[in-house]
Amino acid sequence: MTAPARVAVALLDETSLFELAVPCAVFRSPHYELLLCATAPGGPRHRGPGGLTLRTEHGLDELARADLVVVPACVMDGYRPPDGLLDALRTAHAAGARVASLCSGAFVLAAAGLLDGREAATHWMYADELRRRHPRVDVNDHALYVDDGDILTSAGTAAAIDLCLHIVRADHGSAVAAAIGRQMVVAPHREGGQRQYVPPRRPRPEGRGTGLAPVLDWALARLDQPLAVAEMARRAGMSERTFLRHFNREVGTTPLKWLIQQRLARARELLETTDLPVDAVAERSGLGSADGLRQHFGRALGTTPVAYRRAFRRSG
Repeated sequence: MTAPARVAVALLDETSLFELAVPCAVFRSPHYELLLCATAPGGPRHRGPGGLTLRTEHGLDELARADLVVVPACVMDGYRPPDGLLDALRTAHAAGARVASLCSGAFVLAAAGLLDGREAATHWMYADELRRRHPRVDVNDHALYVDDGDILTSAGTAAAIDLCLHIVRADHGSAVAAAIGRQMVVAPHREGGQRQYVPPRRPRPEGRGTGLAPVLDWALARLDQPLAVAEMARRAGMSERTFLRHFNREVGTTPLKWLIQQRLARARELLETTDLPVDAVAERSGLGSADGLRQHFGRALGTTPVAYRRAFRRSG
């Protein structure tokens, strides 16, 4: 019988208990040997949220002997990974271990240089900050998780479950992953990406000029109708070229991209709050037919209108 794979979970100071609990729940099985490893200088005592204190028997040396190292979410405000942890992650990776991060744990992997030149996921709220701090990382703010072979990263919170079950599925097959998912009362695989969980953009950008507000309001009231840039420019009392320049400065994108964003937001609202058929949702949001709506949902949200409605339909 093959020996269980050693999974070392790095115990970060002020870590999220949820992202710490996920690998503990998924990898606490006969297929894995689970170790919680202290990462801060000074030993096994770690601070948790709300004054909770966490203790463990293991230290950073266990990372080098692990088959899989998991870094849970770190607290974004002021957390600096200890140099010893960064060195241990590099050593473990060089020794052949897979290294996985959950949610904002990607910032720890990036600080260790393990994400340079690689595609990586993190919570959509932190994606721009990860790009800013670590421009050599190819940040994927769409995927629930990214499997780059020896480096794996997940999006926020519940996506940690998706990644950990994916690892089990890759290691031991779908049946084992499904069995663990049933025990946790979660789906072993979710449809779509994390963009479907990002709230629709507000119609008017905050903190920018409002000179185009009457035109934006006029367009928002007519999303179900054909809207040409030339007509929007005429209503703004500008040439088309001047209108495009003003629109990009005030709104931060092009009129066509803005219209698609607002039509998608309208479609999402209708799917969440009504029982309208998908064809009617497409027509009322200005996205044409059900086929057109499916194409836009697939490109922008990584899911289908039917799956989106099933996940987000509001009751009552």
